[in-house]
Amino acid sequence: MSTKTHWDKAWKGADPAGKSWYQEEAGHSLEMIEASAIAHGEAIIDVGGGASVLVDALLDRGFQNLSVLDISKAALQSAQARLGLRADNVKWLCEDATSWTPAHPFRLWHDRAVFHFLTDAKDRQKYREIAQANIVPGGHLIMATFAMDGPEKCSGLPVQRYSAQSMATEMGDGFSLIEDRVEAHITPGGSIQKFQYCRFLRV
Repeated sequence: MSTKTHWDKAWKGADPAGKSWYQEEAGHSLEMIEASAIAHGEAIIDVGGGASVLVDALLDRGFQNLSVLDISKAALQSAQARLGLRADNVKWLCEDATSWTPAHPFRLWHDRAVFHFLTDAKDRQKYREIAQANIVPGGHLIMATFAMDGPEKCSGLPVQRYSAQSMATEMGDGFSLIEDRVEAHITPGGSIQKFQYCRFLRV
């Protein structure tokens, strides 16, 4: 089964609030975005945003140049249905994060729980090259993955877990780590999943 087929199957007809990664509020992400102090008109992308409510919160805060990328069309359609007419204020990109060509650069790139699915070093390299080429110097990369004591699998797929230091090593010299924190995410089922959040400056 292809990656796209896997995620379309996972999302088709599903209630986003029942998924293990669901957040009622993307608290840590919002705090890091606010700490980046970028202007409301600058370009932000949420990679793997799917049906996340982060885009709702960014629209509420007045951000105007928003893109959401996900490999699953079903996930994007779920977010669009939730937003209603406000969905027209967002660019929706059904793409693979390891092989797409951005139409323009970004001031802020956010990824919660895509990168940790890239267990093949070649896929991580492709992702990193796209991000490095399309985040403007002085821009920000916010990456959230399972922490070292987080789950070893998600949605039936193996993941790569990270500490702040191993993530900094993975991202390489093009990015400088400026903030990190660990989140104990409580799933809708009541389990605890440890996430590692890192904010990098594109240098």
